[in-house]
Amino acid sequence: MKITKIALALLLCVSIISCSSDDENLEGQTGTLTLKFDNAVGDQDFIFGTSYTKSNGESFKLTSLKYIISNVRVKDSKGNVFTYPSSSNLFIVDEANGNNAGEIFITLNDVDAADYTEVTFGIGIDQERYALGADGQGDFLVQAQAAGMMWAWATGYRFMRFDGTYSSSIAVPAVVDGSLALHMGSVGTSLDNYKEVTLTFPNTVRVRETAQPEIHIKADISKVFDGTTSVNFADGYNQVHTSAETTPVIANNLKGIFEVHHVHNN
Repeated sequence: MKITKIALALLLCVSIISCSSDDENLEGQTGTLTLKFDNAVGDQDFIFGTSYTKSNGESFKLTSLKYIISNVRVKDSKGNVFTYPSSSNLFIVDEANGNNAGEIFITLNDVDAADYTEVTFGIGIDQERYALGADGQGDFLVQAQAAGMMWAWATGYRFMRFDGTYSSSIAVPAVVDGSLALHMGSVGTSLDNYKEVTLTFPNTVRVRETAQPEIHIKADISKVFDGTTSVNFADGYNQVHTSAETTPVIANNLKGIFEVHHVHNN
């Protein structure tokens, strides 16, 4: 019995020492973390040119689908937060750049090694970054202009760009394949539609030098129209640009489209 107890005690000590060594080994260690965005409509994968029906019977088809992600940071199991370097912490998630499965990858390099439990990111550009002016945007300003994510006739960024057509039997008169353009964003400092999202991981994300975890984020774009607030194209939500009435509604709905579907600890 004594031998058994001694053996168990030794095993426990070895385990504790091993865990402590693992923790110490993380000091100064970095790894790669990938956010994999996958746009969908409910349970269906999103496909350009496909007609999707809203809760009110109206339908839409998109020819462009893109949005800006910024200020990405992750929190570990001890409560520490790693924020990706500000100069590189700006991304455009563009469905047109997806792989064959419609997945768009954001790769974060040199992330502190840790066991992470949640991610936070912004949708659009926050006022502090905007106030830095053109010099404070770095290379992203040119990237955003090339992607059509800057206002042509106002000041600031388009945070999202959904272009296509819509049909509505509740409009008077009824509309078939009318123009659809949702270009929500902030307008200078007078209209701030920047939002942040925090998503909890279903299991721990282990960033290590020898591991490259992937976080699969599903974005259900149907919630842009049928989210916190359901909107009707017939009521003017077929054209959303700089209105102080319609853009905050779309911004709040956009905030609710994301969820972590699963995690790969590669």
